[in-house]
Amino acid sequence: MSVLVLVLSVSAACCLGFGFVFQQHAAQRAPLSDFLSPRLLLDLVRVPEWLGGIGLMVCGMVLGALALGQGEISLVEPLLATNLIFALALSRHRTRQSLGRQGWAGLALLAGGVTAFIVAGEPRGGDSESDPLRQWLIMGVMAGIAMLLTLYAKGSRHRFTAGPVLLGVAAGLLYGVQDALTRVSGKRLSEEGWVALFTGWQPYVVLVLGVTGLLLVQSAFETAPLRMSLPALTAAQPLAGIVCGVGFMGDQLRMDAVALTWQVVGLAAIVGGIVLLGLHPAMPRAEGRLEGREVEGH
Repeated sequence: MSVLVLVLSVSAACCLGFGFVFQQHAAQRAPLSDFLSPRLLLDLVRVPEWLGGIGLMVCGMVLGALALGQGEISLVEPLLATNLIFALALSRHRTRQSLGRQGWAGLALLAGGVTAFIVAGEPRGGDSESDPLRQWLIMGVMAGIAMLLTLYAKGSRHRFTAGPVLLGVAAGLLYGVQDALTRVSGKRLSEEGWVALFTGWQPYVVLVLGVTGLLLVQSAFETAPLRMSLPALTAAQPLAGIVCGVGFMGDQLRMDAVALTWQVVGLAAIVGGIVLLGLHPAMPRAEGRLEGREVEGH
């Protein structure tokens, strides 16, 4: 792993983590009637704090795209998952809440899991244009699962309970596919130029996935505290990205028994660390507002 990829990926994670905190703080004050509606984005675009959060997220996405241009998606995605550390850091600064055992355990699991996966897997690049049938199949499965989760979350009975978690997972799946297609687009640009890039379908699907994922995330932020949606989003995105990288982009991981075991352990530690950090007391609660909304939803 090059120092450049590491710096770009961690910088992207920092911008994303800070941006999510600002976005959720603004989105939780949006009207409930905007849930999963494009009106939500139109309302939020008039809120300076939300625009600041979106600006940070865009910076993170640009830095992430640069990292994907220099390294394999199976390498970059676990590093981007550290955005939760930066979200926790900003939330901790606001709440003055100490990390405690839970915070330190979450940090250790997340950092150790990322390290274990990268060291054991030794991700290597491949041909991003291989096997288009497999590419469409994997993308279709990811999009289909995201659609089913969104439809279930839309039900009034689940909107304030499981809904934010399901929307976070759905957005994470779409963002993972978006990252894969961003890397494909970057490679096409560097090899064939701007004309080839914009005559292909990938940039337009990246745009659609980005806007759709943004709507899902803001709807999750609107209806529940950050701790209910961000961990799900942060856990789903790298898993989806790794599946895309290995499944149709040709990324290669070590496949011997010992390496596979440590890769599974690493991914499990990443998910476990994300859950612990997401449930940390320093993360925004908004419990009183949530309870009021639950009553309103009934």
